Amino acid sequence: MSTTTAPANPKVGFVSLGCPKALVDSERILTQLRMEGYDVVSTYQDADVVVVNTCGFIDSAKAESLEVIGEAIKENGKVIVTGCMGVEEGNIRDVHPSVLAVTGPQQYEQVVNAVHDVVPPRQDHNPLIDLVPPQGIKLTPRHYAYLKISEGCNHSCSFCIIPSMRGKLVSRPVGDVLDEAQRLVKAGVKELLVISQDTSAYGVDVKYRTGFWNGAPVKTRMTELCEALSTLGVWVRLHYVYPYPHVDELIPLMAAGKILPYLDIPFQHASPKVLKAMKRPAFEDKTLARIKNWRQICPDLIIRSTFIVGFPGETEEDFQYLLDWLTEAQLDRVGCFQYSPVEGAPANDLDLDVVPDEVKQDRWERFMAHQQAISSARLQMRIGREIEVLVDEVDEQGAVGRCFFDAPEIDGNVFIDNGSNLKPGDKVWCKVTDADEYDLWAEQIG
Repeated sequence: MSTTTAPANPKVGFVSLGCPKALVDSERILTQLRMEGYDVVSTYQDADVVVVNTCGFIDSAKAESLEVIGEAIKENGKVIVTGCMGVEEGNIRDVHPSVLAVTGPQQYEQVVNAVHDVVPPRQDHNPLIDLVPPQGIKLTPRHYAYLKISEGCNHSCSFCIIPSMRGKLVSRPVGDVLDEAQRLVKAGVKELLVISQDTSAYGVDVKYRTGFWNGAPVKTRMTELCEALSTLGVWVRLHYVYPYPHVDELIPLMAAGKILPYLDIPFQHASPKVLKAMKRPAFEDKTLARIKNWRQICPDLIIRSTFIVGFPGETEEDFQYLLDWLTEAQLDRVGCFQYSPVEGAPANDLDLDVVPDEVKQDRWERFMAHQQAISSARLQMRIGREIEVLVDEVDEQGAVGRCFFDAPEIDGNVFIDNGSNLKPGDKVWCKVTDADEYDLWAEQIG
């Protein structure tokens, strides 16, 4: 009796660089490929073709993307490039002329078609048997997931080229977003991280059109979206929120425990002069008053932000203004970047003095030291308090997790010394015993 061996599934290697929004793009491409019978492998050697999802936001990210493309070519030879740097096909092919195809961000179909051209899908694949999980393929741990609600951005910040790469704002239908969130929760996700280029602009492009979810009307608007997400019984964390007036509507939801009391607002600077040059909304005086009001409504509110030092024209006076603003604002989690010119950004054409690299470095170091003192003092106030922790990792030393004021990979951690009995995805109550500039130490109490 002869037996025939079923043909092997075609195999794809995947490298995802850049921000969480790019990670969601990668998950969509991988989900489609898995539905078509492709296996996703973790080494160059096992792959029939490698897809590199690039980042093109700043020069260092572009350099990393080109380096990874080169590594994939060296180790495998068959490489497809996609993502934000894909809009610069000429620059990529100048360095790596052997890449098989180049596509830009959000071009899922083109990427999948390019994979088909290199290694066709099996004709006998049955998607009804080889099922993909309902939530799709995820590149994050099982217990948290990014939920992208829109593409593109309507802002024209002078230091940024995102709109030229990803286009103007396009909001996803609210029913589709909520269906995806529900599938993720049913699959075991305990935390949804809501992301887009401008989360608070959700629905502006469709005039806040009313959609439907589970038979009920829901407006395509951030407040109504958060209300609906709060019914799923998991942590909901908001990222990339611009401080439009309607953001005030979210604070009572946070105070009521419906969504996490956490706002990620990219302020970028505080000096009115620098904000104007950046083409950012220059209302920092009102922002301080709003932050104070938000904290009166929701005392547990955590605010994280990012800033740029060394922007063209930034004087020592502007920088000192920023430090004084930080002292007033008392932000909890802060990142800082030294300004780096990006090819194609309007800031390159500003008739402003360039800040020398050594001055940028000095200001960055002073900024970080200033903010570390603020962050450390705010975390010290948590000692003795009880917090709920979502566990990310466990080893023989204990567990490492995050509480409501820590987003994965960008904020701090909570180290649970007596948590070796836990597993990733567990939620547990702890009492804070110690703190430093970024992290907390705690003991499990329930």
